[in-house]
Amino acid sequence: MRSRRFLPSISLLSAFEAVLRTGSTTAAARELDLTQSTISRLIQNLELQLGGALFERHRQKLIPTEAALAYGRDVTRALDLIQRGSMEFAANPGGGALSLSILPAFGTRWLAPRLGNFLVKHPGITINLATRMKRFNFAAESFDAAIHFGKDDWRDSGHLKLFDERLTACISPRLLSQHAVNEVDGLKGLPLLQLETRSNAWRVWFAAQGAEASKISGMLFDQFATMTQAAIAGLGVALLPDYLAEDEIKEGRLKPLFKTNVLGTGSYWLVWPLARASYPPLEAFRNWLASETAKATR
Repeated sequence: MRSRRFLPSISLLSAFEAVLRTGSTTAAARELDLTQSTISRLIQNLELQLGGALFERHRQKLIPTEAALAYGRDVTRALDLIQRGSMEFAANPGGGALSLSILPAFGTRWLAPRLGNFLVKHPGITINLATRMKRFNFAAESFDAAIHFGKDDWRDSGHLKLFDERLTACISPRLLSQHAVNEVDGLKGLPLLQLETRSNAWRVWFAAQGAEASKISGMLFDQFATMTQAAIAGLGVALLPDYLAEDEIKEGRLKPLFKTNVLGTGSYWLVWPLARASYPPLEAFRNWLASETAKATR
């Protein structure tokens, strides 16, 4: 059972958060459509309930303590989460919402074209997507799950393996006409485009071709999308996952080189906080995703 002492009312927390954010009781009162004296009283009531001072008072100014600033970060996250949940309920009272963090290329080229199938099967569920390129803490972000590249090593999380990443070296027809590449070693004279999160990918690719990678040089990118466009423009050779390379090769914008679909340096995973494992929209999405990836890898 939760202690009521440590569950202040929304009005107390809203007043506290507004004062922290705006820097004054006057501005907080204006934002919340209350009087300044009401804001001051709400802050005092919150301090009484918690049993400690949140602000130092100097000449009618409220200066937050270090502890109050830390508490305020938690309160802001909690209020944001309540607001988001309320908005989702208002928009979809008969179902549920799934907030999913995605990798940009995977989300655009692999997941998005398939999502319609999921929504047809689960019309009561709304999916909200946001991009995150680096690992984050579920406790600090309001996501129900994330698409992750790497290993099954998120702490306190469940993991569903989607598939291994397989890479193909791709070159533009124009660059290939200017620099014929008849053997693997011929690539070493060309710029080899690199992705920040795949620092070892070219060495793995060369090893799969039976060759040894010497010094690798070329532009560095943080996303596959920009690296793909650079390769199409003839700025170098790109290592692309099969789901990205397929359309570019089929439509003639890029040409594959040597052994294709080489096993890369990691896998794609769906990860979720253990506390959300039985959340119905997440269960439905997880089961659907397992089925989709099983079909895609047959």
